[in-house]
Amino acid sequence: MNSLSRTPLRVRQPVRLRMVHVARIEQLSPLMRRIIFTGDDLHDFSSTAADDHVKLFFPLPGQDTPVLPEVDTGGRPVRSASSAVIKRDYTPRFFNPETNELAIEFVLHGDGPAATWAAQAQPGQTLGIGGPKGSFVVSENYAHYLLIGDQTALPAIARRLEEMPEGANVTAMVEVADAKEERPLASKANASIVWLPRNGVEAGKSTVLQEALKSYSLPSDDLHVWIGAEIETARQLRTLLIEEKGMTREHIRAAGYWRLGATDGGGRVED
Repeated sequence: MNSLSRTPLRVRQPVRLRMVHVARIEQLSPLMRRIIFTGDDLHDFSSTAADDHVKLFFPLPGQDTPVLPEVDTGGRPVRSASSAVIKRDYTPRFFNPETNELAIEFVLHGDGPAATWAAQAQPGQTLGIGGPKGSFVVSENYAHYLLIGDQTALPAIARRLEEMPEGANVTAMVEVADAKEERPLASKANASIVWLPRNGVEAGKSTVLQEALKSYSLPSDDLHVWIGAEIETARQLRTLLIEEKGMTREHIRAAGYWRLGATDGGGRVED
């Protein structure tokens, strides 16, 4: 399966730390809030891949403005006792260089610092942003693409659909809390969106993605699959593709966007 070999493009950027301000807020669904940031520090912002991530730095209790971490001469953050920060990874949903605006979409769930901040955000408030420091750009000439994710990965999936060229074939499987979270996703590609509501099952404990993938017939031998979900779910999906669907690892990109039971956690999914 996947007889063609394609090497993804890896793009590296120097780490930049920026201060940005809330310009406006859009409520996309009951649980999804888009916050548009602006600021002079964004003048050279660049994001090459749909699943890029930036680090958001949030104010500590009692602060109105976050203190950005110290960095070394290479732009890498330096840990020190005096540089305590609250940070989380998020997808740059889109950046408009003409208006100097960067959009980040937040899922309003739980009581973690990011969701808590996003729920009360108001125009004029300040956040820190670092990165992206690198991008992983997948070839655009696969016969078919399969995007699989829960609601935390929806910004990356929506961006990927939006950026795919006309004529590309893509299927997206998206787990959401319920039908109220379903919304139109724009794409020039030949796109099929499969919404998978949990309907009361706790996030991270649902198996709707696994069940949908098991019953899905791979449309082509020339397929690339992208996965973003709770880290154990992402591992299960990747294993299912390899062991039951016969895919090879090189045509699967899987990431844990969060970890059940932890306020911060995730990372690449590997053997």
